[in-house]
Amino acid sequence: MDGLLSALDGQGADLVVVCQRSEEARYAALAPRARVVAGPATLAHRAFRLAWEQSGLPSVARQVGAEVIHHPYYTVPLRAPCPTVVTVHDVTHFSEPDAHDPIRAGHLKSATRTAARRATRLIVPSNATRNELVRLLGVDPARIDVAYHGVDRRVFHRPTEEEVARVSERLGLHGRPYVAFLGALEPRKNVPNLIRGWAAAVAEMPEPPALVLAGGAGGRDDEVDAALATVPMHLRVVRPGYLSWSSLPGFLGGALVAALPSRGEGFGLPVLEAMACGAPVLTTRRSSLPEVGGDAVAYTEPDAASIAAALRDLIGDPGRRAALAEAAFRRAERFSWAESAQAHLAAYERAAAVSPVRG
Repeated sequence: MDGLLSALDGQGADLVVVCQRSEEARYAALAPRARVVAGPATLAHRAFRLAWEQSGLPSVARQVGAEVIHHPYYTVPLRAPCPTVVTVHDVTHFSEPDAHDPIRAGHLKSATRTAARRATRLIVPSNATRNELVRLLGVDPARIDVAYHGVDRRVFHRPTEEEVARVSERLGLHGRPYVAFLGALEPRKNVPNLIRGWAAAVAEMPEPPALVLAGGAGGRDDEVDAALATVPMHLRVVRPGYLSWSSLPGFLGGALVAALPSRGEGFGLPVLEAMACGAPVLTTRRSSLPEVGGDAVAYTEPDAASIAAALRDLIGDPGRRAALAEAAFRRAERFSWAESAQAHLAAYERAAAVSPVRG
């Protein structure tokens, strides 16, 4: 949410940013007009942080005379001195429960239900997420504001040839073509089916492109290793872990295809980031992803056979890849943090006009 904070600050919002001590300098740099308040050292521990949000955060709000509290991640203070706004990033922990760690999903379900009852307003990053909140939890749609994410074009841009070459060398590919995945290796991201689909698509090619699975923490899919064990010996999978921010344009924009066949997303920021780098993108039509990709990306069903067919078609059609890359880059220009900030400010104004107390 760094881009949102900077955009809010740039538009003159009267902000008090409450954060952990370790983040104080970073937030001060992101929002130089804002007042940054660091909480106690115990906020580094999750249990203490959740408790402090219920007591310490309302106290800070009283001290600074806040008109609205915006909590950007699911939870809401139950006894706030002013109206509250909560961001619900996605609800796939309800609609795709087997794609999440059960303990984390249980926490998110509880927090989402509480926010749905008690928050003055809810902000979501897509119409799909709004519709699911209404369908699954019966939330009044009039209380929900949609604010799309933006993309930081200083980070995500069309790469130079030098940027592409640098990443290729770091990955040990030395100019060899590859299919790119960027994200956490968690069940929702559908990586096992991507591995199986890629292997089926390229196995008979004379010069098969590699598969690069970049990313790391944030979840664990035990089926990934099982899928990797089925990959034929002559195919290459690269697992570099995290890539630096400066490497991402070259990685995404230099790929034959950025394949992100998720089972569901609240928004799908990696898809937008790949689009902004001028990559031809393959994703699914699940949840919010068509809102982001529109007609500027290729789509597949999430099963391995469908992914194989879609990849085979894209890899074999340079003209279509070039057309998608151009369309994706142009469509990504529609998503900005400035517009997201305007939508957030409108939500704050609506919240400030009503009582903070909900039943």
